[in-house]
Amino acid sequence: MRNSIKYFGIALMMAAGFQAQAQEVEGKTIWDRDLPNFRENDQRGINDFEAKKDTDTEFDGLQVRLGGASTIQFQSLDHESDAAELQNLEANFNLATANLDLDVLLYDGVRMHLRTYLSSQHHTEAYVKGGYIQIDKLDFISEGFAQGLMDNLRIKIGHMENNYGDAHFRRTDNAHSLHNPFVGNYLMDSFTTEVGAEVYYFSGPWLGMVGFTNGKLNQSTAGDGETDPSFLAKLGYDKQFNEDFRFRLTGSLLHSGHNYGRGNYLYTGDRAGTRYYNVMTDVDGNGPGFRAGRINPSFKNEMTSVMINPFIKYGGLEFFGVIETISGQDKGDTDTRTYNHYAGELIYRFGANEDFYLGGRYSTVDGELDNSTDISVNRFQLGAGWFLTKNILAKLEYVNQEYNDYPAGNLNNGGQFNGITLEAAISF
Repeated sequence: MRNSIKYFGIALMMAAGFQAQAQEVEGKTIWDRDLPNFRENDQRGINDFEAKKDTDTEFDGLQVRLGGASTIQFQSLDHESDAAELQNLEANFNLATANLDLDVLLYDGVRMHLRTYLSSQHHTEAYVKGGYIQIDKLDFISEGFAQGLMDNLRIKIGHMENNYGDAHFRRTDNAHSLHNPFVGNYLMDSFTTEVGAEVYYFSGPWLGMVGFTNGKLNQSTAGDGETDPSFLAKLGYDKQFNEDFRFRLTGSLLHSGHNYGRGNYLYTGDRAGTRYYNVMTDVDGNGPGFRAGRINPSFKNEMTSVMINPFIKYGGLEFFGVIETISGQDKGDTDTRTYNHYAGELIYRFGANEDFYLGGRYSTVDGELDNSTDISVNRFQLGAGWFLTKNILAKLEYVNQEYNDYPAGNLNNGGQFNGITLEAAISF
């Protein structure tokens, strides 16, 4: 944490130096914070998904946006298991987490994004989560080049958060938690960062995306030749019918090929760690570690995932759902195993600027632990939040999670955890 604070301080001093030396162009500096084709990190970005396509833009020179996030929780959870004696959990603070973001408008319609985790549960040292180039215009080739096509098209290339499903837009990304109305992420947390490319097409309320990745979380040219690319696609409809009513529905597909080295990463790709620290860990330290509380289908052979996400907002009331099915095989298996994930959350936002909210989320997963054992896990969350400003959010969450039908001897046999977590979050 000491090193993280040092790096954050250096970054802020660099930012101050850049800002002091920024040259003005028609009343603007390179440090102007509002960027086109960009999802805001603060309260304004709530219920945004893909960054809005903005074709009416001008370029007045390089623009640099320095952003970041800092989050800390006070956790008071209890847990139990029929298979082992679990370690004692005390009510106390978790390690504070921090992010540093750089978003740079390099040219008209060309933006770079880079996110660094300054401190996280799994890695207390600073490391890069990933980054990408987003291209919404091709004017760098020649002014107006393919404008009719690029008015609807977007290209993203990089080592980046892959756009499978809509749930990853509402999850906590290490320290960035303002867009998550709860403290914990989804029971099955579909999130990975792999090298690849995505091509988007926007037409009125319709959107489509196709992409591919190299199937690797940790990039290396060394390998055994048994890692295949992954392919993903999304089709959606998103329309604001009037001031009060918005409807969005998307369907997503991701297919991963053979990855015998360490398995497919869609549900194990988050290197930052869970929000439920140390749960379901025995007195000897055995347990899920930084993935505590999550359900991770561990397929090392082919895997296909499909997710459908409805989103409805009427006034201050909003509903978001997850309908997901995952099928795959482990190395050497001839039988396919399947997991199903269902989640629904209902949020009511109120106040002059919807600065307050109350909500609940229910999640359930059922699946084949092996070829002879079916298990299920249920989670219930109640949450409340208060935006003190558009950049500062205080949250309160109650969670109860139950593990069902795990075999004797498995740490999750008769498992349960529940309790209260308070979270203070800053994003800018």
